[in-house]
Amino acid sequence: MAILDHLGITVDSVPRASAQFNPVMEALGYIRSHDADDCAYWRQSGQPEVLLYPARADGTEPHEHGRVGWQHLAFAVDSRDEVDRLHAVALEAGWVAVREPKEYPRFTERYYASFVEDDNGIRLEFMHNPAGWD
Repeated sequence: MAILDHLGITVDSVPRASAQFNPVMEALGYIRSHDADDCAYWRQSGQPEVLLYPARADGTEPHEHGRVGWQHLAFAVDSRDEVDRLHAVALEAGWVAVREPKEYPRFTERYYASFVEDDNGIRLEFMHNPAGWD
């Protein structure tokens, strides 16, 4: 059985992206294990590492949602209040609200989520869906 071990994300500036990611990752329970101009990463026991790498080419544009490639990364949390808290932490760290916290009955009657995006066009979702997809 394969298990997701880590997620590498290419960003324009690792220090700038790290400043936006760190408050969110810490609020999710991750610990920043490395922070340099060429790489930053966070770890949490039993969870995939999240790594930031610099773009290899100068002048690349931020990722545009809906284009081929990255769509979003969703973090499942324990409550609606936690979705709201993480959304606020992200906004305070400079992320932009794509969708404010709300219910998504098209997924399930219990699905509650918010979406935020950073300067690189990286989109995160904070979601609460008790009892899963049934």
